[in-house]
Amino acid sequence: MGFRKKNKSPPVLSHEFVIQNHADMVSCLAMIILLGLMFEVTAKFAIMFITVQYNVTQVLDEKSDPVNLYQYGPKDVATVFFYLLIAVILHALIQEYILDKMNRRLHLSKTKHSKFNESGQLAAFYLFSFIWGCSILTAEDFATNPTFLWEGYPHTRMVFQVKFFYICQIAYWLHALPELYFQKVRKEDIPRQLYYICLYVVHITGAYVLNLHRLGLVLLVPHYLVELLFHASRLFYFSDENKQKGFTLWALLFVIARLLTLTLSVLTFGFGLPRTENQGFSLAEGNFNVLTIRMTCLAAICLTQAWMMWKFINFQLKKWREHSQNQASKKKAASPKSKPHKREPTRGGAANGVVKSEDKTSPRARKAKAS
Repeated sequence: MGFRKKNKSPPVLSHEFVIQNHADMVSCLAMIILLGLMFEVTAKFAIMFITVQYNVTQVLDEKSDPVNLYQYGPKDVATVFFYLLIAVILHALIQEYILDKMNRRLHLSKTKHSKFNESGQLAAFYLFSFIWGCSILTAEDFATNPTFLWEGYPHTRMVFQVKFFYICQIAYWLHALPELYFQKVRKEDIPRQLYYICLYVVHITGAYVLNLHRLGLVLLVPHYLVELLFHASRLFYFSDENKQKGFTLWALLFVIARLLTLTLSVLTFGFGLPRTENQGFSLAEGNFNVLTIRMTCLAAICLTQAWMMWKFINFQLKKWREHSQNQASKKKAASPKSKPHKREPTRGGAANGVVKSEDKTSPRARKAKAS
């Protein structure tokens, strides 16, 4: 892990060396790009990595000031790459200075340790993205005008906050792929994480390229809220297994978020976009409002929501079985079967307070013997 001092350094360029020092190497690469701003020859290339490209100035009317809007293009790949490096550095900082210290106090097993690190990183990202997305939606005033999801399509021009939001989202989920190697994720956990990482990359990039960034932003914000609640609940559960109330609230919001996603998707692709004026396919204009693309996008969203609900139902059934087994074991431990015990003779041959004599002679003989 980067930023960590080791007593024994592994061989240079070995797997262990790269894993321990990957954040330092990535920091050096990011610094080289930043240093490119200092020289006139390399400044134009460095700016392509650091700043958001494809600025367009638009004048709404004669009285108002011109507005700076942005489009997407091939140069965005360089910007995504730079912020991917920043995401790797931030990931290492959170891991080193927050999560590792908490792990030392909790003394978790290897399985819980891996899940704790995953939830800690994702909870921080979901919290930041949820707050950022809410601030953008508040400025767009979506609550009072939901038709802005499809009105004026294609939405080829974005404000700075929207474009930078999508650049950071794509960069973060792409950085999660090499982190599977850097964090030494267990082999049995890699397929599960690859599934949701690839789903995020495909859906967010698709919304960005197809000029559906308004719909993508509206769907991401409630989804991130639900995921934030789940990973925060899991962090509390690892610290104290009695804290499970957050999972109940998460289960309720999870179902609501899936229904909201399906409703807005059907409303946009089934009713909104088919009724807009700009129908047709044009790469130059950024118009993808044709039946094939609309149905493909809607099918992808519906299949993803169905897959998520299937995983959710299996998760709830598994938890219900574990809870039932725990309750049954507690009842068995609380009420053990009573077995009959043989009555042991008391000391000195006494039983029920009566002392029995082993002398079998008659009472008259005993009196004569005593006299």
